[in-house]
Parts: sequence; C-alpha cells; structure tokens
Amino acid sequence: MSSVRLESVSKHFGDVVAVDAIDLEVEDRELLVLVGPSGCGKTTTLRMIAGLEQPTSGTISIGERDVTHVDAMDRNIAMVFQNYALYPHMNVFRNMAFGLQMRKVARQEIETRVGEAARSLGIDGLLERRPAQLSGGERQRVALGRAIVRNPEVFLLDEPLSNLDARLRVSMRSELVSLRKGLGATMVYVTHDQVEAMTMGDRIVVMRDGRIHQVGTPRDVYLLPANRFVAEFIGNPPMNIIGGRVQGDAGRPVLVAGDFRMPLVGELAQVADRLEGDRDVDFGIRPESVRLVESVGSADGTAEATIVGSQYLGAEHLVELDVGGPRLLCRIEGDGEFETGQSCRVGIELEAAHLFHPETGARL
Repeated sequence: MSSVRLESVSKHFGDVVAVDAIDLEVEDRELLVLVGPSGCGKTTTLRMIAGLEQPTSGTISIGERDVTHVDAMDRNIAMVFQNYALYPHMNVFRNMAFGLQMRKVARQEIETRVGEAARSLGIDGLLERRPAQLSGGERQRVALGRAIVRNPEVFLLDEPLSNLDARLRVSMRSELVSLRKGLGATMVYVTHDQVEAMTMGDRIVVMRDGRIHQVGTPRDVYLLPANRFVAEFIGNPPMNIIGGRVQGDAGRPVLVAGDFRMPLVGELAQVADRLEGDRDVDFGIRPESVRLVESVGSADGTAEATIVGSQYLGAEHLVELDVGGPRLLCRIEGDGEFETGQSCRVGIELEAAHLFHPETGARL
C-alpha cells in the first residue's frame, strides 16, 4: 500500500470554489475519513485523488509518484461508490472479475483472487447470483470485493454505507474496519455521518466550504475542537454554545450571558486573563459535561436553571435547561422524571469547557 499527499490542491467549477488550496497527507495503511456537511468539498477531493476530476491547481502524489495528470485507470486505485455500480446482467463472480478481465489477467489468477476475496467477505456462496437477487448488504460486499481483487495501492470509498438501513450500517462499519486491518490497506473514506467518522477513522478530516478545519484522531477532534464549527458538527447532540461576555469580578473573570453568570477557573481563567478588558466570547460545553446537582456545593461551575423540556431515549434523557436566558442541553444517563417548569441547579464541568472567538470561531 502507499501514502497519498495533496499539496495546495484547489478545484474550481467556474466561479465556484469547491476545494480551496488544501494540504493533506494520508499515511500508509491508514483509514482517513473526510467528513463534513453537503457541499463541503469532500467528494470532490476524493474524485481528484481518483483522477475523475482534474485539480485546478496543486499536486497529488500516491507513494512517490506524482499522479496529478495521470489518468484514473493508471493510478492503481479502487473506488467503492454509494450506488455500488454493479452490472445487473452479470453474476457476482463476473462483477468481481470484470476489472481483472479488462486488464488481461490470467483466468486462473482471476479465479484465485475472486475466490479469496469472496471468502473474506462471506459471499463465496453467492457467486452465481445476480445483483437483483442480493440484499443491500450483499451488494455492498460485492462492490468491496470488486475493489479488493485489484490489489490497489489505495482504496477510495464514497459514502458506501449510506444506502443501508441503520442496523446494517452498524455491522458493516465494524466489518470494514476489520477488513481494512486484515488487508493492511490505505483507505480514504468520505461520509457526512459524523458517527461513521468517529467510529471508523484512524484520523478525521473535518471540511467546510472547501477548506480543512481540523485533522486529528477522533478523540482529539472531539475533546479539542479547533473551532466552533468543528465543536458543533462533531458530537451528537452537538456542543452547547453560549454567547456571552467575560467581565472582571473581584479580580477574577466571570462569563456573563443574560442572567447567567459563571466564574471561570483553571485553564479557562488563564485564557480569559489574556483578553484585554471585557470581551465577547462564545462559551462551549458538551451535554455530557452538564449535570443536575442536588445542592449548591462550591459556587464554581453551578447555576440556577429551569427545565424547559426533555427527550427520553431509553438509556438516557436529553434535558433542555434555561439558565437565565441561554439554553443548555444536558445528557443524563438512566431513568428519571423531568417536569417542564421545574427549578433545579445545574453543574458544569469547567475543565471540559472551551472559549471560542465570537467572530472567527477559533478556540481560544
């Protein structure tokens, strides 16, 4: 397998900038996930790596070879598409073997490769069936098998699980990860589903408006988001964001937003102290770092709140709280009764909170 490197790669469609001067390196044998909302440029980036789109500027390398102007068929990559792209008139064996036949691979070699791939995917008993006789999950395995038999340098997967039902997507995510490890493959995987990105990727590339906002491990992207967009996009439910102002109170910084006042301590206080005078900020905290408390305890990290709604999800509740103007979503595990209008006290784990610049969105 090989690494993939993009240097200052851009793609314009007329006046529309689909990808804007991105730099990215996919390490050898890594599963890298490109994730972001629709129109962020992730599929265009994948298509440029594949050779299906020509970059407007920049260079693309696979291994040590510059493939910027190399035809797709000569890049030794394999793509798996959202719609599987199987030939309906061919059986499973012929679908998997077609690419090898076009490259004039010997018949015995084709049978060996197809047989090994089919056994690894658990579809060796389906080789005589046509796509119409297969389930969605089986068709997806055939598409993967067709890619595997080519022994490519890089696998490129464009939302391959989006047509499957929720239960099958979960099992196929696990199978894909196991398959990739068994093959020792380099994979670039595109999805709009941040759960897929978090559960599958060695690293995640978060994109928006044709630009890369953050590259990192799932843990780093979740716990240390580079900016407010990443913080809100990664995580379900998304991070709570409160727009407020940092003010001094008896020599210590306090976040003020309406009637909500939260003394800032630890690293947050250090960040706030570097701000000159009173300054607007966005305060971010994930729902699992917000909790209901029975007593006041320490003044740090607690505030009065009113329950304005709740969602029962079986193993947990999502409780919406009014904290004096701003709203916070709180994730509470287990059972419980949460009545709308009920007064309570909320505790915030300040060591898990973030401050963001209100204009640029950058994490301070």
